[in-house]
Amino acid sequence: MAYTTADLTAIQAARLRGIRTVKFADRETTYTSDAEMRQVEEDIKRDIATSTRTRSKQTRIVASKGW
Repeated sequence: MAYTTADLTAIQAARLRGIRTVKFADRETTYTSDAEMRQVEEDIKRDIATSTRTRSKQTRIVASKGW
């Protein structure tokens, strides 16, 4: 699942207020502990970081004799 920054904001706000139930877009999730919420928050951060990363362009020049 691709997370958004809104998902990250929602879970961070819930953790700060001590709320265990978080609503993401069209679904609602209840977590059992703060440790579980922290793990999900880290997963969301990692997912956002990898999805926004761009590929670098590389150019390779190959020449043969007599060029």
